[in-house]
Amino acid sequence: MDKEERETLRQGALDYHEFPRPGKLEIRATKPMANGRDLARAYSPGVAEACLEIKNDPADAARYTARGNLVAVVSNGTAVLGLGNIGALASKPVMEGKAVLFKKFANIDCFDIEVNESDPEKLADIVCALEPTFGAINLEDIKAPDCFIVEQICRERMGIPVFHDDQHGTAIVVGAAATNALHVAGKDWADIKVVSTGGGAAGIACLNMLLKLGVKRENVWLCDIHGLVHEGRTEDMNPQKAAFAQASDKRTLDEVIDGADLFLGLSGPGVLKPEMVAKMCAQPIIFALANPNPEITPDDVRSVAPDAIIATGRSDFPNQVNNVLCFPFIFRGALDVGATEINDAMQIGCVEGIAELARQTTSAEAAAAYQGEKLTFGPDYLIPKPFDPRLIGVVASAVAKAAMESGVAARPLEDLDAYRAKLDQSVYRSALIMRPVFEAASTATRRIVFAEGEDERVLRVAQAMVQEMTDIPTLIGRPEVVQSRIERAGLKIKPDRDFDLINPESDARYRDYWQSYLEKMQRNGVTPDLARAILRTNTTAIGAVAVYRGDADSLICGTFGQYLWHLNYISQLLGNTDGLHPVGALSLMIMEDGPLFIADTHVHAMPTPEQIVETVIGTARHVRRFGVEPKVAICSSSQFGNLDSDSGRRTRAAMQILDTMGLDFTYEGEMLTDAALDGELRERIYPGSRLEGAANCLVYSSTDAAGTARNILKVKARGLEVGPILMGMGNKAHIVTPSITARGLLNMTALAGTPVHHYS
Repeated sequence: MDKEERETLRQGALDYHEFPRPGKLEIRATKPMANGRDLARAYSPGVAEACLEIKNDPADAARYTARGNLVAVVSNGTAVLGLGNIGALASKPVMEGKAVLFKKFANIDCFDIEVNESDPEKLADIVCALEPTFGAINLEDIKAPDCFIVEQICRERMGIPVFHDDQHGTAIVVGAAATNALHVAGKDWADIKVVSTGGGAAGIACLNMLLKLGVKRENVWLCDIHGLVHEGRTEDMNPQKAAFAQASDKRTLDEVIDGADLFLGLSGPGVLKPEMVAKMCAQPIIFALANPNPEITPDDVRSVAPDAIIATGRSDFPNQVNNVLCFPFIFRGALDVGATEINDAMQIGCVEGIAELARQTTSAEAAAAYQGEKLTFGPDYLIPKPFDPRLIGVVASAVAKAAMESGVAARPLEDLDAYRAKLDQSVYRSALIMRPVFEAASTATRRIVFAEGEDERVLRVAQAMVQEMTDIPTLIGRPEVVQSRIERAGLKIKPDRDFDLINPESDARYRDYWQSYLEKMQRNGVTPDLARAILRTNTTAIGAVAVYRGDADSLICGTFGQYLWHLNYISQLLGNTDGLHPVGALSLMIMEDGPLFIADTHVHAMPTPEQIVETVIGTARHVRRFGVEPKVAICSSSQFGNLDSDSGRRTRAAMQILDTMGLDFTYEGEMLTDAALDGELRERIYPGSRLEGAANCLVYSSTDAAGTARNILKVKARGLEVGPILMGMGNKAHIVTPSITARGLLNMTALAGTPVHHYS
């Protein structure tokens, strides 16, 4: 990296911290503060009631305050990153960053506390005095051996978890990475020789973790700047180092590295030389974790040991040992069970959870965050990526389980599976509302055909269907392309075993399919030659024919291309039979304050009154699939007859038809969107409206209006879309949009996998 590039990165980092407002944190209220009643409850006199409850039972602090979800990140700035003793104030950007990671990855609130105190016992006194405020303490960037003293005092005196992340967080992630490295190399803990450089807090904690995992004490060789830690040595020693002293006349790293299986470096750049690596055993494991420059570069390792398994502390090399894989989730689990400490069992549970997750198929979300990287378990993928959303469910639940089994949980969970599901819902925003749909889909096995079977999102959904669902996927795509993309994505599915594959270029079903298409379409200008050409090139048509012939129950298409183009072929083959025809497209938008359904977003550009009626009825029917009672607002440019506009006339006519039908759900119209969503505003405009409160379904009089509302909510209000759901087709086909994620596609698969009797 040249000087100009370094300066660009430096300025970018500074701008990130300064703009648009200084720092990386803010505090937000979680309760309304809009009137005198709110003020009287939040402060005097109402607040006294909560105070008295806590006085009577201190455990009630977790009910009436934020303490149960509040962590303090405490540092005196004596060992900050690789910057050394830069002082408490200069450490603040790091501690703010730590707080941001707590919030981002585990939804834990955090205060960063920087303390000007270098005396470890006095610092411990300060931390202990903070116990009434916090549910847990994260000690950070305190130099060794002071950190050992501070942690020990705090753990002895405090009744809440105290965790020094530089020690134990690093040790947990190293333990997980080493677990999987041994798995890849086919080695056992009890048999390996470990050579480590760095006798600081992180290095000692990592060695202690390896002992807990099964490494034999006599097989550990610790070196520091003065050479081997050996019996009788007095220079720069402390009890933590002395525990690893070897009875040996060897003195240097070069002397002790011979035959080592694992090198663990937490020291400084250039400590390990290629010629030293050459003395290690076959397929050596090299963890060179010094930052920003490791003890040896991966290229230098591979120059003498091409089969080496390597991890570093840097993000630009594979296998970054990053504490963010651990600390948010171990605190999440500890807080949720009211743990009084973070003990060995909880740390081991964290190790096992992280290691096991890496051996699974990579999540679509992690793949999207790390595009271009091959995230397949093996030498270059030993631990998960921080943006894998499954971490919170896997790791926090493992920690909670260990806390309960080891007896340190003050608030044990009744149902660990339900807890894990709740954690997953916190990252998968669609999980809660989609639960009824997935449950309904589990009652029957349906065959789902995917028109774009070569798309990686589709392949990930096929993998998820095999693991989580009973539905059977059929993919349309070229076998060599499908296989190469399965391998690139690190998936485990195989054709014929896990999914059926229709090859548009050569398939035994080709003749039957084009003849079926011709039979259906020959009075619509389709010739035999055209039928043959379409059934070689048009995967949506192939999928629709599969459903038409009964080879599949439902088609999903649209990961590329234009919605109406796909709809044309679906209508040709599957419409106008059994009373089916496209009624409209319904999008579920998951907002912070709950679900909002919008229709028709794609099908009828300017629907007739009769089409609006069909859309309203279809919307209500489909909304109930999610366990939601529909409250439908019919929206137009007119409000309760105040404009003689085209949309007003059509929606008023639709209302007249609906009023003759004796429907069992609430609907109202015509109105503007703000009146639909604001019950107080609507009551002022039209007192006595049929709707109470905000509508949860908006049916528009044009696709332009519906699509605009949908897109604004997606982009500016962070609405998460489920859909669009094609109504009126008996669940035989759904057309998604190119922006859909793999998770969104899985949701649509569950909808397609629901038997018709569940919602029609």
